[in-house]
Amino acid sequence: MALPLWAAAMLGGAYASPQDIEHLVQPGDTLEALSVHYLDSARMWPRLQAYNHVANPRRLRPGSVLRIPSLLLPAGSAEVDFVQGQANTTALTGSSAAPLQAGQALREGASIQVAPDSFVTVRLADGTLIRVQADTDLQLQQLRRRGRAGDAQSVLELRRGSVESAVPPSRDGARRFQVRTPKATTSVRGTRFVVALGADERLLAAVTEGSLAVVPRHSGSSNAATLLDAGQGVVVAADGQMGISRTLLPAPELSGLPDSLHDADFLNLTLMPVAAAVAYQVQVARDADFIQTVRSGIFGTPQVRLPALDDGSYHLQVRALDEVGLPGRVAQRSITIKAHPVAPLYQAPVPGGTVSRTRGELLCTPVAGVARYRIQVAADAGFAAPLIDETHAQQCTARVAQLAPGSYYWRAASVRELPGGASDQGPYAPGQAFTVANNPGAPSAADLQSNGDGAALQLRWPGEPGQSFRLQLAATEDFAAPLVDERLSEPTWTAAGLAPGAYFVRIQTRDPSGLESDFPTPRLLRVRAAVQTQSGEPVTSSDGQPLSRP
Repeated sequence: MALPLWAAAMLGGAYASPQDIEHLVQPGDTLEALSVHYLDSARMWPRLQAYNHVANPRRLRPGSVLRIPSLLLPAGSAEVDFVQGQANTTALTGSSAAPLQAGQALREGASIQVAPDSFVTVRLADGTLIRVQADTDLQLQQLRRRGRAGDAQSVLELRRGSVESAVPPSRDGARRFQVRTPKATTSVRGTRFVVALGADERLLAAVTEGSLAVVPRHSGSSNAATLLDAGQGVVVAADGQMGISRTLLPAPELSGLPDSLHDADFLNLTLMPVAAAVAYQVQVARDADFIQTVRSGIFGTPQVRLPALDDGSYHLQVRALDEVGLPGRVAQRSITIKAHPVAPLYQAPVPGGTVSRTRGELLCTPVAGVARYRIQVAADAGFAAPLIDETHAQQCTARVAQLAPGSYYWRAASVRELPGGASDQGPYAPGQAFTVANNPGAPSAADLQSNGDGAALQLRWPGEPGQSFRLQLAATEDFAAPLVDERLSEPTWTAAGLAPGAYFVRIQTRDPSGLESDFPTPRLLRVRAAVQTQSGEPVTSSDGQPLSRP
């Protein structure tokens, strides 16, 4: 593909002298006028004459080309817009590094080193935004401008990592913006693009908007350049071999993501998969232009987990990466994070558990700094029409007596008081299913059937499948000191070595759900002696104990 004039002109100086600007001499041009136009000083014309070997400064030949050395151009400027995490800068090669700060001015030759999980945005004087990604080493190799208020002439040297640049359109094509790597140079007039330098020394370039010219660094000819339009990318191999331009993967579909995230520890997202994607690049920023990017990561599956952020409004940006690592088209949307005050933890019942309608309650754990708790109960998981919607001070609890037996969902949220008295409710904990049921009935005294007596005494009572029982036997009706307290899996009990006398027995029923009945009114049992007189009185030994049969 033939390069347009703007790309050919910008790349043309990248071979003989990369920093030069080429000027096509027009009728009436003079070195003094060109010195004012490019260098903002009429007194610099002798330097132009010497550099271009012009014999007669008053007679420039129209159609010839003059080279304007970039080192003679007025100095440009750059400023740090935003720093997230850890980043350092060195003013000149070999100088000591210093922490990078927002608002800091950067001069030509400054280098920027961004740590992993960090992010920096630099703004050039012409409005160009340079988003320096995590684990990147970048040098501002050239920061110049044409004349007093002319277009910027900027060259970046990418030594490691990745940068995304947004370059405003140039009205006359005079702006120069290049990103160089050891293998290739990218040049633009007005575009948004990504340049990444892999650990394997490949260069990856992908264009989101506008056009981008990519040429191998040591090709020696502008004919080797590849022009990328929006939606295209290319890979330059470690040996400098230019790949074939390819179409970027489509933007992921983000409409299915929730509008609000509530986890206080992580940002968990499930992306809709993109065909042919091998990974996904995800970024979260405070602004729609992604100048203030606060979270960034690459994930090998559509399951995304990033460290949590403070509550607030943010913007999400996602790209799918293809098999060669090129980032695809951009998908963006706004999201809200509302995770505080954190929701209480469920305490009872267990998930899917059963609550007694008459004496059961929903319990959750207290949260420090919270004044109240809001609890909702609904028949559906979406809580479209809550049956219970109560707010309680201090105690995270709600009774369920008003609910009919059946299946329900409940959820709880914390409410704190803000300065001035306003209330701030946090997110609900995820809805949890539970069941309301009536407590089982206990066997009445009339339900108990006894067989035999003494050591052969056996009790039976009605029961349902899955029920268990608790039997207590005591010498006194108040059961202050039970003689027997047993858990039984069947509705039957056999006495073991009971002495003759009067006893009280009571039985509690427990359903498979865990709900228990109350203890009923005790039943009186009499255990007869094994050896009796003709009148039915027990025969005792000299110590007063009833005799047993041999």
